[in-house]
Amino acid sequence: MIRVLVVDDSPTLRTVIQNILEVDPEMKVVGKAKNGKEAVMLCQTLNPDVITMDIRMPEMNGYQAIRHIMAESPRPIVVLTSTQSDRELGITFKAVEHGALMVLGKPISQSGVYADADHLRAQVKAMARVKVVRRRGPLKGKIPAKPQKKSSPISTSGTIKIIAIGASTGGPPALQAILSQLPDKLSVPVVVVQHISAGFVTGLARWLNDTVDLRVRVADESLLLQPGHVYVAPDDHHLIVAPGRLARPQRSPLTDGHRPSVTVLFDSVARHFGSTAVGVLLTGMGADGARGLKTLRDAGGHTIVQDEVTSIVFGMPNEAIKLGAAREVVPLGDIAKRLTSLIKNEELRVKSET
Repeated sequence: MIRVLVVDDSPTLRTVIQNILEVDPEMKVVGKAKNGKEAVMLCQTLNPDVITMDIRMPEMNGYQAIRHIMAESPRPIVVLTSTQSDRELGITFKAVEHGALMVLGKPISQSGVYADADHLRAQVKAMARVKVVRRRGPLKGKIPAKPQKKSSPISTSGTIKIIAIGASTGGPPALQAILSQLPDKLSVPVVVVQHISAGFVTGLARWLNDTVDLRVRVADESLLLQPGHVYVAPDDHHLIVAPGRLARPQRSPLTDGHRPSVTVLFDSVARHFGSTAVGVLLTGMGADGARGLKTLRDAGGHTIVQDEVTSIVFGMPNEAIKLGAAREVVPLGDIAKRLTSLIKNEELRVKSET
């Protein structure tokens, strides 16, 4: 049985969330809190498997509560928020920076039916299985790597012209960790697909732009790709690249169950950049991006996946490994260093487990 703590200052929403979750016989709401202060206390006494957390609450807001919980009694936290003001989105992504796993919109009734109820249940259930660690500050990317047993030389030929990154669950802090370690005068553009709930991608881009040295923006129109700039796929649109280093959004059918899809991005990068591209597949549920990364590797591109130890969810990277799409399996804390080395066209000894 998955034990859930629901935190929201609205008694109505607390009940709605409880009713939605308990449709699944494997989930039970063991406690409800009306503010962050109560949440911190109930977390210690009830020992829930997962927490749904509102952000804007009296006495202690959700961000403050998350900082306390992740420092003292860490467990999976899913942020539920209803407003998308700049201020609240800023606080929401600070919560992600301090350990919250996912941001979802609050369930909204349409003629008495909660359209996102199935998605909310699935995500909360999945997050309950994630192993979290004590966090006393934001993730900086310096995650200790598991000792490696074997090394082999790998080099890249040709000039790297683009970096493409795909991520899902656990992706925002991983993206921040990588982008914050890349040179501020990066000589190539970066294109990103991050699975995130509708309405939150602008907040994600702003948060990244405020916390890393590179310029980050949503690719909500056709744009000329510029070195040192990061382009994030917009809501409900695939991000593709085209000749002339253009990034443009496209609302074609779902691929691998997603729009935007990491596979669509990687396929377009493979088609137009081939061996001059680097593809990186980060933490995430499911298999999106695995096929696209294989296409990119087959086209001569250099492909990297995040390792299991540092992934919040090893689904997408693991699927890529199974397909033979990964040229390297790298801990999160080393990915930026590896990208910098590849861009400089230096030979690097890359370690991999037997």
